[in-house]
Amino acid sequence: MDDLRIDPEEARKLSDAVYVDARNAQAWGEADTKLPGAIRVPANDLSSHLNELPEGKTFVTYCT
Repeated sequence: MDDLRIDPEEARKLSDAVYVDARNAQAWGEADTKLPGAIRVPANDLSSHLNELPEGKTFVTYCT
């Protein structure tokens, strides 16, 4: 599957989306802003967290 990139306005229109914060531990810890309700899954550790993600949902991943 190709990468699909959307801008923040498009992301806001996805009412049933699950947001995944893919920042590494240092970036996440130093961040001033964290999206409430987002699931934190570091990008380099995604495979070990797949069972934590709900099935049948649209995922919006983000990082800095």
